[in-house]
Amino acid sequence: LGKHLHYTVTIQTVSTCISLQNVEYMFGIVGVPVIEVAMAAQASGIKYVGMRNEQAACYAASAVGYLTGRPGACLVVSGPGLIHALGGMANANMNCWPVIVIGGSSDQNQETTGAFQEFPQAVRTSMYGRPGAVYVDISGDMVNAKVDRSRVREVPCCPPPPVSMADHMAITEALAVLKGAKRPLLIIGKGAAHGRAEGALRELVEGCGLPFLPTPMGKGVLPDDHPNCVAAARSRALLQSDVVVLLGARLNWILHFGLPPRFDPHVKVIQVDLCAEEMGNNMQPAAALLGDVNAIVKQALALQSTTPMNYYQVFHHISQLLPHDCVIVSEGANTMDIGRTMLNNYLPRHRLDAGTFGTMGVGLGFAIAAATVQRNQNTGQRVVCVEGDSAFGFSGMEVETMCRYKLPVVIIVVNNNGIYSGVDAETWEMMGKMGDLTTVAPPVTLLPEARYDEVMNAFGGRGFLVRTEEELRSALQLSLSDWERPSLLNVLIDPSSDRKQQEFPWLTRSNL
Repeated sequence: LGKHLHYTVTIQTVSTCISLQNVEYMFGIVGVPVIEVAMAAQASGIKYVGMRNEQAACYAASAVGYLTGRPGACLVVSGPGLIHALGGMANANMNCWPVIVIGGSSDQNQETTGAFQEFPQAVRTSMYGRPGAVYVDISGDMVNAKVDRSRVREVPCCPPPPVSMADHMAITEALAVLKGAKRPLLIIGKGAAHGRAEGALRELVEGCGLPFLPTPMGKGVLPDDHPNCVAAARSRALLQSDVVVLLGARLNWILHFGLPPRFDPHVKVIQVDLCAEEMGNNMQPAAALLGDVNAIVKQALALQSTTPMNYYQVFHHISQLLPHDCVIVSEGANTMDIGRTMLNNYLPRHRLDAGTFGTMGVGLGFAIAAATVQRNQNTGQRVVCVEGDSAFGFSGMEVETMCRYKLPVVIIVVNNNGIYSGVDAETWEMMGKMGDLTTVAPPVTLLPEARYDEVMNAFGGRGFLVRTEEELRSALQLSLSDWERPSLLNVLIDPSSDRKQQEFPWLTRSNL
């Protein structure tokens, strides 16, 4: 199982070395010759917990490794003691949890002679690469051996495992697959928990509006009561997803091996894992991202931030910055529908949208009314008008009214170059070369990247052209701090961005 280790230092020095490696906890059952090991560990400041069975002791030590990121120690005698600990070591290896098992054996000169409780030993890495179990053997005659302290060389504390990132092209490929998904699903495994990926995953889930399903040991990386958690509809989520992103999770029996009838037979899998041997297990991935889950998610977020935003990214940042007491005015197709779920209200009569009649063009008039009332009542509450680019076109010239009366309305135009969806500038130019745009351009398209912000500037308000998350947050914060004039954020998003597919599209039956 590995190289055989021989030690030539006293057990006190060994315990000191263990402590210097930030191993804080030891679990075990003592007996000859490891009683002195436990005592020396306590003297070095290690917390020793005496257990009643080596298997339970190894389970406890491995759980410490998972919870703290530094391996726990399990102290056992050789022979039966080590055999009892094997179940915990196997469990740690399968769970990828770091643990160090320390065993005592016969004297070195008695090896292979049939001495009392002799057992072969192995050394495995515990923290680097795929975490797992390590066995370190301490021979009986070494426990109380003496050595000149000046000859002892202190080994510095092992640093945290190096963080590896995925290949850039693999990230690009994975994002392309995810972008093409109609029903994506993130599966969050214990590898994400081990990698401390909760912050990056929250940003990914909330920024992109992605649903997620935790595995049993992945629970809590994001809260179970998070609105994007689909655990209550687990079977349906697995079956209906067309792209599944495995984040430190394995397609084993817990996930039904990724096979029908639990999964769609045509599902595409993006696999994120620290272990190369795990890639392609049970299913060939559409994209394989080898490395640390936390680092890879951050890579994807960084690359995503350089590309056109989608609706969910935009609304995620808006929702974070809007005051809870603001009046939200909203209209548009996707803009209003998504805004109804992502832009929360906390007070009554603080939401105005297209309402029962579904009228487009009401937004700016509603915003002017709300701002006038708020000014008259001196409430100090902001009025924020979130518009689709098509909806803004119905009443866009009312920005002159806002400027004339110095109504500090904040208008956010979510601009995807069309009604429901549009095309980018390059495609528009190509269509123009194909013939008369009245016969070539799809009826849902509008002029790409129209400068609605310049309309506001023309009348003395503040206009912002926004392409990135950073520009969005900066412009919105500046606008919310300005009470002297209205502002308009022209937020350019991916023209193909859409809301998630609806199961019962009775309002939008068009198959265009």
